[in-house]
Amino acid sequence: MNRKQPEWLDNAVFYEIYPQSFNDTNSDGIGDFQGIIEKLDYIKELGCNAIWINPCFDSPFGDAGYDVSDYYRAAPRYGTNEDLKRLFDEAHSRGMHVLLDLVPGHTSVEHKWFRESMKAEKNEYTDRYVWTDSIWEEPQGMGCIRGISDRDGSCAVNFFSHQPALNYGFYKPDRPWQQSMDDEGPKATLEELKNIMRFWLKMGCDGFRVDMAGSLVKHDDESKGTIKLWQNVREFLDREFPEAAMVSEWGEPDKSIQGGFHMDFLLHFGPSHYNDLFRCEEPYFSSRGKGSALEFVKKYIENYEKSDRKGLICIPSGNHDMYRLARSLSGDELKVAFAFLLSMPGAPFIYYGDEIGMRYVENLTSVEGGYGRTGSRSPMQWDKGVNAGFSTAPAEKLYIPLDSSDDRPDAESQIADEKSLRSEIKRLIAVRMRNEALQSCGEIEFISDGYPLVYKRKSDAQTITVIINPSAEKCTVEGVKGKIIYTVGGSAEIKDGSCFADGTTAVYIEE
Repeated sequence: MNRKQPEWLDNAVFYEIYPQSFNDTNSDGIGDFQGIIEKLDYIKELGCNAIWINPCFDSPFGDAGYDVSDYYRAAPRYGTNEDLKRLFDEAHSRGMHVLLDLVPGHTSVEHKWFRESMKAEKNEYTDRYVWTDSIWEEPQGMGCIRGISDRDGSCAVNFFSHQPALNYGFYKPDRPWQQSMDDEGPKATLEELKNIMRFWLKMGCDGFRVDMAGSLVKHDDESKGTIKLWQNVREFLDREFPEAAMVSEWGEPDKSIQGGFHMDFLLHFGPSHYNDLFRCEEPYFSSRGKGSALEFVKKYIENYEKSDRKGLICIPSGNHDMYRLARSLSGDELKVAFAFLLSMPGAPFIYYGDEIGMRYVENLTSVEGGYGRTGSRSPMQWDKGVNAGFSTAPAEKLYIPLDSSDDRPDAESQIADEKSLRSEIKRLIAVRMRNEALQSCGEIEFISDGYPLVYKRKSDAQTITVIINPSAEKCTVEGVKGKIIYTVGGSAEIKDGSCFADGTTAVYIEE
């Protein structure tokens, strides 16, 4: 599908906020909308001009808000709809944009739609979810809920057992209870999804990051039905909200961009080899120099070509579902990793706290379905005050325990230190903003996939060669021309057509 993406995405740098853990202003131990509003200037000063907020709709929070009980109501623990609207307005007044996290594939068991669908008598919600015809039949390949109501049937779930799957139909129905995409139930679900989007976009939201975007149509091995569904949504958005941005959690850019999304995340699971770079036994970005970027580059190029070289593949620093970068990288390794993240095509996403090197908090009891992910969701560390400036609640009331280390990083200290990780990231974002070739839509050509990683970024008016050398060993890159415009880590020089760079160093060279 040929279309122009919203212009504001061309140089967007996103900051992901997990609202529970960001900033608490009413001393209940949980972050809130007012807390985000208070820190908008902090985010803008870093250089980020867009925000992705993890789910903030009403929920019983069995899965941290990814189990929605009312799509039209903000979760009271964060504030009201009016508070969320004010957040949009405050962000816009600073030239910033806000994406909400949309969960279209499932709801909470507490959602009124599900309660109605459980009834034996047919009603408008009977076909809102994926139900079999008999309590004795499970939906193949999916978990299910059963034996909980008078209705005779088992209800498919998308993830946890309290997240019943919404019904968008089956691409290839082969059982009597499997509806096609064109049946009335699936069509009604899709129209309601549009209504939800319409409601928040009219409120001032600038678009959505869409959870499990590739999972909606069932029995859809090649994603043809799901692509068709999202193309339907894209037509609606182009007609009514052409400036709304859509970012998918899909991990297959060739499919998501065909479906009408502007950008797709590389995921920590699936085929991308994203975590070969950051989170494995020997990460590529470790100064030990024993990792490999080969498979990552190979898959990246494949996806880049399949998506018509649009450069809309997002590589996040991390998110609420994976270990923090600082669990496997430290010091200049982190700075070089961000020199890579902030010089790749597509909009970068910085997970709250990654800019100061917040650590994964080990051995925590699961909170709200976090399990092993809980240690990446600890409260933001703002300063050296009470509860690291996150909240004035007693420590035992905090949403998740803080990193208890005496040397835990904090934002206030790093802002004051020109050599800190945060100060380096602020400079890297500024370099990206000054150079069109480094922004979202600039083309990319890989020159080397070993140590160092070398690639060229190109716009109509500019070409920049990027050399990323995470290894502690010095490197030489031949056939280099131009001038060095930025260096991270050690030092570098260009001499006789070659670039000589220190170990654990990144270099940007303008031709």
